[in-house]
Amino acid sequence: MTLSWGIAATGRIARAVGTVIAAHPDMRVAAVGSRDPQRAQLLATELGAPRWHGSYAALAGDPEVQAVYVATPHAQHAEVVELALAAGRAVLCEKPLTHSLAETERLAGLAVASGVFLMEGMWMRFNPLVQLMQLRVRDGHLGQVRSVHASFGFTAAADPAGRLWNPDLGGGALLDLGVYTVDLARLLLGDPDKVEVTGSLAPTGVDAEESLQLTWANGARALLDTSLVATLPGTAVVIGTKGYAELSPTFHAPTRLRLEVAGAEPEEHLLEDRNAGFVGELEEVARCLADGRSQSDVLPLSETIATMRVLEQARGLLDGHG
Repeated sequence: MTLSWGIAATGRIARAVGTVIAAHPDMRVAAVGSRDPQRAQLLATELGAPRWHGSYAALAGDPEVQAVYVATPHAQHAEVVELALAAGRAVLCEKPLTHSLAETERLAGLAVASGVFLMEGMWMRFNPLVQLMQLRVRDGHLGQVRSVHASFGFTAAADPAGRLWNPDLGGGALLDLGVYTVDLARLLLGDPDKVEVTGSLAPTGVDAEESLQLTWANGARALLDTSLVATLPGTAVVIGTKGYAELSPTFHAPTRLRLEVAGAEPEEHLLEDRNAGFVGELEEVARCLADGRSQSDVLPLSETIATMRVLEQARGLLDGHG
């Protein structure tokens, strides 16, 4: 059965995910929605979608749309997700689900109350190499995990009106990039017992860069760097008592996993398709809907809430009121 998608927004990530949907044998793009109908028409034509809409409400109300992929700026996520949920459409929303813990909890509550499917688009969790590393950690291959080191950053043009720098659009390094580092640490170690942060703010008030240290009661720690003013390695290293694992070249969409364990030959696993995480999250939505489930077991709403709680705590500490 073909799953029909509506794409909410027309930017780079909407085009990237829409292209993956259009190429999938069991999915199609039924419609594109935007506040700019001309942009919606252009992307719809590019993706082979038969319809386009000049509002997100119209997209959510389209009877041909079964699921909505939300790719608007962070601060607009809640509005579009709520429209889709109210219309009974399943929702996959680009990370972060919202720009605040309160909004994330509110949307999760709406989804649970209505029984409509909702999942954050954290494609990292659906990358086969990330999943393999998670499996190796769970089966004790690396021993007890003692630390996670991850970084993600690039030099972004300092445009005060751009989505990365504008607080009204949910800008800042933590929400756009740091969410991956925190989610990886939580995926492997669970909720931290302590959060510490150092960093700097941009003139617009959003966070420009930060280093997080998360610690756990058993002594495990995560050292996480993110930045909009410097290019960082983009790798992640997970260190255990028996060995370590490294994800590269960008850990959130890796194409290489290397495992080094004492007494064993090194392992290297390669992945050709960098978009495999997009495919994985889209297929997870399809599986959940086919099974009648309103949440994913791979990425339940409780996980999205827990990661946002750490991000909000870190941002509060950086602002001086955490």
